[in-house]
Amino acid sequence: MARGSRSVTSGKWRYCHPSYYLKRPKRLALLFIGFVCVSFVVWDRQTLVREHQVEVSELRKEVKDLQNLLGELNNKQGGASGNIDLRSKSNKSSKEVLVDPIDNERREKVKEAMLHAWGSYEKYAWGQDELQPQSRSGVNSFGGLGATLIDSLDTLYIMGLNEQFQKAREWVANSLDFNKDYDASVFETTIRVVGGLLSAYDLSGDKVFLDKARDIADRLLPAWNTPTGIPYNIINLSHGRAHNPGWTGGESILADSGTEQLEFIVLSQRTGDPKYQQKVENVIAQLNKTFPDDGLLPIYINPHSGTSGYSPITFGAMGDSFYEYLLKVWIQGNKTSVVKHYRDMWEKSMKGLLSLIRRSTPSSFAYICEKNGGSLTDKMDELACFAPGMVALGSFGYSAADDSQKFLSLAEELAWTCYNFYQSTPTKLAGENYFFHSGQDMSVGTSWNILRPETVESLFYLWRLTGNKTYQEWGWNIFQAFEKNSRIESGYVGLKDVNSGVKDNMMQSFFLAETLKYFYLLFSPSSVISLDEWVFNTEAHPLRIVTRHEEGLDKNLNEKQKPFSRIGGRKEGRSG
Repeated sequence: MARGSRSVTSGKWRYCHPSYYLKRPKRLALLFIGFVCVSFVVWDRQTLVREHQVEVSELRKEVKDLQNLLGELNNKQGGASGNIDLRSKSNKSSKEVLVDPIDNERREKVKEAMLHAWGSYEKYAWGQDELQPQSRSGVNSFGGLGATLIDSLDTLYIMGLNEQFQKAREWVANSLDFNKDYDASVFETTIRVVGGLLSAYDLSGDKVFLDKARDIADRLLPAWNTPTGIPYNIINLSHGRAHNPGWTGGESILADSGTEQLEFIVLSQRTGDPKYQQKVENVIAQLNKTFPDDGLLPIYINPHSGTSGYSPITFGAMGDSFYEYLLKVWIQGNKTSVVKHYRDMWEKSMKGLLSLIRRSTPSSFAYICEKNGGSLTDKMDELACFAPGMVALGSFGYSAADDSQKFLSLAEELAWTCYNFYQSTPTKLAGENYFFHSGQDMSVGTSWNILRPETVESLFYLWRLTGNKTYQEWGWNIFQAFEKNSRIESGYVGLKDVNSGVKDNMMQSFFLAETLKYFYLLFSPSSVISLDEWVFNTEAHPLRIVTRHEEGLDKNLNEKQKPFSRIGGRKEGRSG
């Protein structure tokens, strides 16, 4: 019964009705009628007030929750309009951070940087692989596949840059042609082009991206036609002829051969065709046959015998992303028993990683050595700065709490070292690699900076997984250093020397795909591309997590892909 329509002849109100006192002495009636009625009026009023206060409190909480949600959705949107997915889950391992106006401001600065980089590419190098900002011209460093455009698709989508995304989509639909008489890197083409197209499909649900991903993947598949199934690393996109680079002595490179699993498994899941998954999972099966107890493999592998020759072991160039994908395939398969062997191999590799950790003097910076035979070299690539993020991400999968904490602490130590790679130079930008000498801590070896993302990537993961805003502050300092030293009127350039600040003439495609995306996500709520729902390939392209079943392919793979509501790499050498 509604509060405004209570009956005075029932319940406690019957004491206030004159009929109650008709058979009672007048004195009793006179004494009690006023007292009882007033008492119950007061009592009921107090009850109503209390009920009202509770309801008001609940309404205020709902309003506050809605305000926070609205603020978070605006953050996701980056101010853009679009459909919002209210079902997005936040990362269970993360500590959700309330909307912060400083984060909002910083995210908008990153978005503006993306607009500047993209606008320069659009103006001076549209459809070509990469922009040369100083000469204001394009260069086809990947055979004319529109690498920067494809690499940027998901960044544009996530930032809510609708107009730019749609224009890029039209280019992909109408102008992208893979029939090139060009010897392409299987690895680079997979992580940038296949990965970029699949991510755009997973985000938008637009089938044009899936069709194009399948087209280029079909052109790459003959690379796996070796006696062991370990792929050659170079293939002609038009003729299908595959081989390895001459400088490897005919060997395949570990990272190049073991960093296609995510993309090709996802392609099989999205198309329902198992052939892509079978090719890349066979590589892991071959390597697992003789996988060492420390989980560390040399960077060269014979594609005919499947054995590893005498060559360096490193978490830097040519080794790095092999280890990354052991963890991420397990995550992408939703950590089921079908993909447990990936996790087992990764945990072995982490035991090996521990054997490569040294600490500098006098400041005790933790770093990852390189190994050659029985000797260690006190050298660490900036490329290896992906490792703190990887280790932090994997630390939550250990069954023993002690192991989990040990690896998370190691990740934090390594991140501090990588941040100091930046802080130790006059430009506050990191060199390509560093050496550690007793009593001298770190010193720059190769001194160029080509806009690499690895340290920012690790700061992103550590912020997401710990909620520690220190990682955001470090990231902001690095972003400001890029703005100061690398931004010019016609885009962003790397540095030939981080000590002098002399600029080069290349805006790497991964600057838009990875570096700016990780900066943007570093200042976004953790429900934006939740780590419960997405896993990033090594080029920072988010791919949906799909639970792996015993039959290999998910039962719902052929259903129409649902679009993700708009919310707002390792590469060796100078070219990647």
